[in-house]
Amino acid sequence: QLQLVESGGGLVQPGGSLRLSCAASGLSVEHAAIGWFRQAPGKEREGVSCISSSGGSTNYADSVKGRFTISRDNAKKTVYLQMNSLKPEDTAIYYCAVRLFSVCDLFHGYAYWGQGTQVTVSS
Repeated sequence: QLQLVESGGGLVQPGGSLRLSCAASGLSVEHAAIGWFRQAPGKEREGVSCISSSGGSTNYADSVKGRFTISRDNAKKTVYLQMNSLKPEDTAIYYCAVRLFSVCDLFHGYAYWGQGTQVTVSS
């Protein structure tokens, strides 16, 4: 059974930074693309970023391009999301998910989800 655990969320001021981690256990994820998603209160879940199995290809939502960076360490079975220049509109619960394919996609094909970590951007 694959388990995903997100960590690194918290309260940060606008303009600040956070690094989220998504640690996988139970099964190997080295052949799978992994994505980060977020859901704010009253809004639908949206894809934030994804990374291919090799780490050679990434994709970002327009709202986070230039501010967020996704990376992965397959040896540690961990994916990271470095979030800089945070804005209040980035406030949401952030989830990581494993895709059933090796290539990146922000919308479809995700089968395993973590429980999420809260990110709050406020002064």
